[in-house]
Amino acid sequence: MPVRHKLYFASDFHLGAGGYAASRTREDRIIRWLDMIKHDAAEIFLVGDVFDFWFEYKTVVPKGYIRFLGKLAELSDAGIKIYMFKGNHDMWMFDYFEKEFGATIISNELKIERGGKKFFIHHGDGLGPGDNFYKLLKNFFRSPFCQWLFARIHPNLGVGIANNWSQHSRDTNEKKDNPKPGEQEWLVQFCREELRTNFYDYLVFGHRHLPLDVQLTPGSRYINLGEWVNYFSYAVFDGTELKLEYFEASVNGSYIMVHGL
Repeated sequence: MPVRHKLYFASDFHLGAGGYAASRTREDRIIRWLDMIKHDAAEIFLVGDVFDFWFEYKTVVPKGYIRFLGKLAELSDAGIKIYMFKGNHDMWMFDYFEKEFGATIISNELKIERGGKKFFIHHGDGLGPGDNFYKLLKNFFRSPFCQWLFARIHPNLGVGIANNWSQHSRDTNEKKDNPKPGEQEWLVQFCREELRTNFYDYLVFGHRHLPLDVQLTPGSRYINLGEWVNYFSYAVFDGTELKLEYFEASVNGSYIMVHGL
């Protein structure tokens, strides 16, 4: 048996998006990926927007995704540590995954050190300059008052409203997904500001839906994990280096790599 020592990072599965058939196809691909990595994975980081919408009522959770959730439970039972980050589509995760399979829920950033390398990990929403309206909305949506209000809505109505909102949000963000040159890339700006006070070998994000590998300084890189609707991209740390990879993609190594920004 190989020793489990690798760290795997993935983001933006958006399970539930695109209708049942498309979501099931995507779910099956994700499960095949999890089956592939389970032999050498020590930790798995799912960096937000795993679901296109998620809300945990006191006694109800959204139906579906049973194969995916069962696979996570299997991996957890095998001793693999799982981290689930709140994204802008699934920020209403509370303690369900923690109770069911011992996942650690991350609300904002996670700072870790593995193999002598320092990591800063965050979904990526609400960081960097601008987008003040979304930052205000995010604070409201995450407030206990907003969550209490939404919990008063019957799930048939509440989930329908939320799914329409998610579709609108996704359509809006798709118009912003083209990478901007150099310092205009807003997560690059955030990374540079963060590096003024703290050094990280890797700053890892999702949210942008673009696989990106940006050399910030000779010793520091910004990695964006992309998404699983088009790219099927993820990152793996083997104890020495973090690399972007693709699973069952038609063209491997098609991510955008930017040096010397």
